[in-house]
Amino acid sequence: MPIKAKMAIEIPEKMLAAQVVEFKKPYKIAELPTPGKNLDENDMLVKVAVGSLCHTDGMVTDGLMGTKLPCIASHEGSGTVVKVGSAISEFKPGDRVLCSLTYHRCRACADCLGPEGDQQYCANVGGYLGVTVDGSFAEYEVVDGRECCHLPDNVSFQSAAPLACAGITVWGGLVRAGLKSGESVAIVGGGGGLGHLGVQFAKALGLRVIDIDARDEGLALAKECGADTIRDARKSKEKVVEEVKKVTGGQGADATLNVSDHESAAATRAAVTKMHSILVQIAQPPNVSVPFAELVFRDIRIHGSLTSSRGECKKMLEVVSKNNIKVKTNTFKGIKEVPKAVELAHSGKMQGKPVVLIDEEAIENEKKSGLKMV
Repeated sequence: MPIKAKMAIEIPEKMLAAQVVEFKKPYKIAELPTPGKNLDENDMLVKVAVGSLCHTDGMVTDGLMGTKLPCIASHEGSGTVVKVGSAISEFKPGDRVLCSLTYHRCRACADCLGPEGDQQYCANVGGYLGVTVDGSFAEYEVVDGRECCHLPDNVSFQSAAPLACAGITVWGGLVRAGLKSGESVAIVGGGGGLGHLGVQFAKALGLRVIDIDARDEGLALAKECGADTIRDARKSKEKVVEEVKKVTGGQGADATLNVSDHESAAATRAAVTKMHSILVQIAQPPNVSVPFAELVFRDIRIHGSLTSSRGECKKMLEVVSKNNIKVKTNTFKGIKEVPKAVELAHSGKMQGKPVVLIDEEAIENEKKSGLKMV
């Protein structure tokens, strides 16, 4: 049976949150006024159940994303709707939602007016949660109700939060690769936070998956998630290419996804890609460097991919629900443990994603629902 949240939630005057108050400094844990007293007609107030840490959060704290300070961190959140704006009809208090990081797109530019499945960017977006407006490392957050998605009953808050960015980002990369069931995809960094989701998504879509990773933890996680072949990127590029060709009939992968920001990753990915095929760049290193011989002589196309649309997000959630896709999480309890999550993320030893459990009552209600949660 569907999970029922309490319909009447008393919204406190104050809440706990983790803020970026100074670049290149740790988050500040602070008590702040609860937002949402005067909601825009298209907004919702969400009681955050789980907030997740993403690679981009580090770029925010480094001052690389144009963030105006102070700003509540995290753009990966899931929770329960407690209040809706007057123009929102799709959601009601008590609904479980995945919080979209996109806030107030202009809905007038060419991207916004295209088919819903193509609406991944906006020329005049109002902001991005946890990047340019307050995000999910808080007990409550304001989101754009036109951008969020209902959670399937069997998808837990804990699994859902990382899907708000990591999940939809790697899903968008697979969409742009344009592969058919039975074809092969090489994922460089397939044992990381994005990559282990990409491995499972690809398998659910009927693809053969080759993981190329440079960490023992990453290789182990990719294998655990169902990768058909794992290859160690710490070997020479020539050896990795030789090994990939062995498992692809001498051709190379039908497409590759790069979710590693190592300086050599893009070059390796181009080299293992089949001639005339596509290389999807998802990772965000300072520079993407590919030898011209790989690019020109082998006719490799590079497609940059940032995220994806609400329409694709709905499809992703359906695949997660139907295929019992697991998000590898490292859990921390409460806003005050956000610094510990950051420490683990920077350790180099982490498998999967660090998540902060914020609304423990909502999480307990999931456990009591009797549903087998993913």
